[in-house]
Amino acid sequence: MPPPRICPGLMAQFSQLTISSARPRLIAPQPNIPLFLLPSLKPAVRAFSTTTSRLNWLAPKAGESRKSRKGRPRVPTGGSMRGTTVVWGDYGLRMRDHDRRISAKQLHIAEETIKKRLRGMKFRLYMRIAANIGVYTSGNEARMGKGKGSFDHWAARVAVSKVIFEIKGELHEQVVRDAFRLAGNKLPGLYEFVKRGDPGKMGITKVGGVNGVTAEELKRPRRKLPLEEAAAGLPAATPSVPTQPSAVA
Repeated sequence: MPPPRICPGLMAQFSQLTISSARPRLIAPQPNIPLFLLPSLKPAVRAFSTTTSRLNWLAPKAGESRKSRKGRPRVPTGGSMRGTTVVWGDYGLRMRDHDRRISAKQLHIAEETIKKRLRGMKFRLYMRIAANIGVYTSGNEARMGKGKGSFDHWAARVAVSKVIFEIKGELHEQVVRDAFRLAGNKLPGLYEFVKRGDPGKMGITKVGGVNGVTAEELKRPRRKLPLEEAAAGLPAATPSVPTQPSAVA
């Protein structure tokens, strides 16, 4: 069988081919761009992004280096009102009974309840707490001294009068009230609706507002100081009236 005949023009094209060490670059043709401009285009998608990814507020990123104790939520005894007012949004959901520990599952259900009620509306939801405390449990009828137990779930320690959710967007106040009411029914405890500009709370007492209680009055000790008690026990000093000397006849 005779060898196949190769066109001289095709042989000339093969002779011009070279092997390059550079990585080939594939560019998808664009419909509205001329072909002679395609080699100078930059890729539309970057290989990496410099923006930080959104962290999960229902679980810590790095886990725990050691097992957390049960502990108690923070109690602001020095007159702090941090975390009791709306900062980022227009409306908020604030706890009003007492501190407690809320699991990540309960917080996730409350978040999904708010998003379901406000579906189709333009808003942004802010979470003011994070479930970063591990809860460990041991089996039933376990003897004492067998360790703390295995990991069960993540939870958040919520202090008294702490704002949990904040929301901002083109929303009517009554719609937000209804969404927060549904979310509060899914969470343990009692909650109240707050707006931006509402007075903060020191413990369970609102500072300012209608009742007129100031922070200085709440920071003042209820028990009198020793010097004040000593001053209260002293008799009241009466002003002395100078007597005129009697005239001698």
